[in-house]
Amino acid sequence: MITPNSGPRKAPRPPRKERELAERFGVSRVPVREAIRALVAEGFVLFESARRTVVRRLDPTDVRELFELREALEVYAAGLAASRVTPGALAELRDLLDQAARATKEGDAEAITDINTRFHDGIRALAGNSLLISVMEPVDGRLRWLTRRNEEWPQLLTEHRELYEAIASGDPDRARAHALDHVRANYRSTVRHLFGTDPSDAD
Repeated sequence: MITPNSGPRKAPRPPRKERELAERFGVSRVPVREAIRALVAEGFVLFESARRTVVRRLDPTDVRELFELREALEVYAAGLAASRVTPGALAELRDLLDQAARATKEGDAEAITDINTRFHDGIRALAGNSLLISVMEPVDGRLRWLTRRNEEWPQLLTEHRELYEAIASGDPDRARAHALDHVRANYRSTVRHLFGTDPSDAD
């Protein structure tokens, strides 16, 4: 039996914004679609419906929860790194600190952000735990975006130097203590920048 609404179905039209982005950048919709999916996976955007995607706005609770996760995992990574430290890995971290010092002196925000990201990546690599790295991947983009809000560059360089020295000492307890101080200081700086408040470590 043929119903009144039967007949060939039309292919669904892609979301308007997806088409607009593809046209704007002169690419097909495929890379745009994949980029949007990657942003969704990293928590930057949300699918409100099948045809509506919006940029996610982080509130104070989101930021606190992200830094709680960073605190747990990066402190753990620093302890592992200290227990597995090698001369080669230390040389790479030391070189990054030298680069960071030059970028800080020049006030090069983009370089500082890139170098600091590679510094923390180096610590995770030194920790030698692939599962830890994979656990961080889904939120890494959001964490890196948040840590870029920290523009207290000389203080950040000092904290990274202290963290490097703690890891180089081969003392896991010392490394974990410095990593904890560093993450909490970065949390306070980020919240001050985003929300104009100054949280305590207990928040």
